[in-house]
Amino acid sequence: MEMDSFWDLIERSWRHTADPEERVEWLTGQLTRLPSDEIVAFQVWLERLHQWADSWRMWGAAYQICDGMCSEDGFWGFQSWLIGLGRDAFERVVAHPDALADVPQVRRLAGRGADGWAEHEWPEWESLDYVARRAYAQVTGEEDGFEEALEARGHDSSLSPEPAGERWDFEDTAEVARRFPRLARMFPLSPRVDDRDETDGGCYRQLASER
Repeated sequence: MEMDSFWDLIERSWRHTADPEERVEWLTGQLTRLPSDEIVAFQVWLERLHQWADSWRMWGAAYQICDGMCSEDGFWGFQSWLIGLGRDAFERVVAHPDALADVPQVRRLAGRGADGWAEHEWPEWESLDYVARRAYAQVTGEEDGFEEALEARGHDSSLSPEPAGERWDFEDTAEVARRFPRLARMFPLSPRVDDRDETDGGCYRQLASER
């Protein structure tokens, strides 16, 4: 599977349905029609794209949108959601995270408060990371062979962030405004968000000082 084929599947899933879980089911079904090595290649591309989006700069943008509720798990799910937007949006945002302000799914969240978002609206798509594993198990009948297949390709799999670049304080309002002028205006952090509980959306509070 080449990158173009990976993106074709992601974008066709969006045209099929906007519901995240229905997209997962559709993608799983499509992958089960492929040879097992193609299913493994899908996961390799997915994790490479995670790596391209895995930066402190991008985490800061996710943190701002989620009103300070973006843990390691939440940021990993955010990266998957970003991939789910399709190739053009993904490449634009990875190059300039403030371009998230142009994404319709993000614009619909602005001004509403994260506590009022429906579960399906949260900018996270963790279940995308398990699509290939499910499809591989269905095709091969092997529940535990997927990681070995990745290793056989020389791929070191990861399911958590290892952000690149400069680590910085996501709650420094001047720095946020400098890095993300539009997101800072659209999603100002709520006061005392450190007292919030975990949400159903998969993003929750993690103080900059704790990272």
